[in-house]
Amino acid sequence: MPGGGLSPDGSHWIACRPGFFLPVAVLSRLFRRLFLESLQRAFNAGQLCFFSSLERLHDPVAFRRYLGSARRVNWMVYAKPPFAGAEQVLEYVGRYTHRVAIANNRIADIEDGKVRFRWKDYRNENRQKVMMLDAGEFIRRFLVHVLPEGFQRIRYYGFMGNRYRKQKLARCRELLGMQQSDTPVKPKERRDYCDKVEELTGVSLRECPFCRQGQMVCIEVLVPDASPGSPVPDTS
Repeated sequence: MPGGGLSPDGSHWIACRPGFFLPVAVLSRLFRRLFLESLQRAFNAGQLCFFSSLERLHDPVAFRRYLGSARRVNWMVYAKPPFAGAEQVLEYVGRYTHRVAIANNRIADIEDGKVRFRWKDYRNENRQKVMMLDAGEFIRRFLVHVLPEGFQRIRYYGFMGNRYRKQKLARCRELLGMQQSDTPVKPKERRDYCDKVEELTGVSLRECPFCRQGQMVCIEVLVPDASPGSPVPDTS
């Protein structure tokens, strides 16, 4: 959310007053009320489903008691100026907007209806720990991070809208006296499938799967012979 915007005719920049963004304490109480009211409406309409350890909340009395305890807690809204500027904020938010709830390499085992996965305990010096959950509870927690239908993680409005972003950003910089950047954007380095697999799963295809020290080196790519009856080459 920018601290201002273009006038309707685009002739000048309209700046917001200092401290415009939001009062944190008011926002936390407002968000708590709106969230719990929406949750109650969804319950009354039969739109909520409860599984595993939350099955008891099917009972209206238990559900109201549950919401009552949530209403008495001060909800925390994280909002403070960044220490290292806007670049740090973009890097931080980008890690959450462009990834799934849990990476495959954190899942240690799936057996007998149980899922074991690694997690970081921030309250205990960021130590890595292992948690085991029933498969149903694990899936429930995973789906909590899936956006409802019709929602998007990031939306752009105003002068950041996709259609006229380039022209309007240039106009904003001009009105604010910012230097226009003539430096061409460097093309991103193309990554092969090994990099993508390692990023998604945490498993390196270049590392020897046995000794974990040597590097796998591609010697030759064998193209299969499409002709019927052709002998299979010995790759041993």
